[in-house]
Amino acid sequence: MSNTIVIGAQWGDEGKGKIVDLLTEKADVVVRPQGGNNAGHTVISDGKQYILHLIPSGILWPGKLCVIGNGVVMDPCALLKEIDGLQEKEIAVSPENLRISDRAHLVMPFHREMDAFKEANRVVKIGTTKRGIGPTYGDKVDRIGFRLHELVGDPSGFAERFHTRVTECNRLFETVDMPPLDAEAAARELLAAGERLAPYCADTVEILHRAMKEGRTLLFEGAQGTYLDIDQGTYPYVTSSNTTSGGACTGSGVPPQRIDRVVGVTKAYTTRVGEGPFPTQNDELADRFHKMGREFGATTGRKRRCGWLDLVLVRYAAMVNGFDELAITILDGLDDCDEIPVCTHYELDGRKLRLPPASARDFERVVPVYETLPGWRSDISGISRYEDLPANALAYLAFIEKETETPVTMVGVGPSRDQTILR
Repeated sequence: MSNTIVIGAQWGDEGKGKIVDLLTEKADVVVRPQGGNNAGHTVISDGKQYILHLIPSGILWPGKLCVIGNGVVMDPCALLKEIDGLQEKEIAVSPENLRISDRAHLVMPFHREMDAFKEANRVVKIGTTKRGIGPTYGDKVDRIGFRLHELVGDPSGFAERFHTRVTECNRLFETVDMPPLDAEAAARELLAAGERLAPYCADTVEILHRAMKEGRTLLFEGAQGTYLDIDQGTYPYVTSSNTTSGGACTGSGVPPQRIDRVVGVTKAYTTRVGEGPFPTQNDELADRFHKMGREFGATTGRKRRCGWLDLVLVRYAAMVNGFDELAITILDGLDDCDEIPVCTHYELDGRKLRLPPASARDFERVVPVYETLPGWRSDISGISRYEDLPANALAYLAFIEKETETPVTMVGVGPSRDQTILR
């Protein structure tokens, strides 16, 4: 398998973890290039469910190297909790199969406090997970952030700068009646985490380039989705990193010409967690999924908002990311539909829009225009060959291909690893 990037074509939660898990079989190295523990990938393997937040899904496969890249913002204590949780489930995690970029920025306790305070006091909520991701990326851009090499390579220097920063933050917290942070206790916890993480810390750019020289293949696991991208998403209702395919290069140190393939992942319908415009949102569809126990956030447990498939979004995502192919997940979620509306374009002030507007206000005002396709009214969860899908399901997939100008090569018909049809 060539070097491949897997990217969500919607607002995240498209089932990328399952697709990455599937593709990992033929990859040598799995890379997480951006985001933080505000993201979550759910993988079901051998009847067991694994929810991953920072560690690439490739960790579930023996003999694979997993890399957390320089574009990730990492909460050291949250990462250790994730490592411990996997080890308790008898998943091997060690410096032999997990390496973390020495340039990765660290989520500090005061970042989480700032995140929660800002979200609580916004007039217009963004829907942040309050994990401290935004403030950490803000400090990175402001050039006052903390990186992993500082924590593990210069503990005394880290502690000194950390105490100074906590003192500054506590002054701010006092002005808004927030309790101060205990710098000593927080520093002890972080330094202890640094000691445990030191063996994992490495120049991952060098590791990835050496792997490519040796002919090994890379698989990049994008977090969140295209419409949470800080530049291309539904700003300001976005995350703080570049979740599109270009972010995989800057977040890993692998140049664009070494990327051979970009796979876009989209559900057979649309979901989103948090605030922001959602033209095809349908409460009846959401209620149906929630009653089935489906569509709850892997990281927060929040109910996902649900709606019909929006091809305006997928069409633009295919352009921005350069999708070579599409993976359609949870097609079985539409098994009991008599008819399936699909949004083909928007109308705004008398204009027809085939691509999403830049303005969030305009996005909230667009009217989705649907084409209704017939459902297949049958259980497809046991089907393993593409051509054995019901005729109406094949027509639905062909319609997506035509509208997005991107071939569908994978179709999910259930949650398990073996319930993905390869075309």
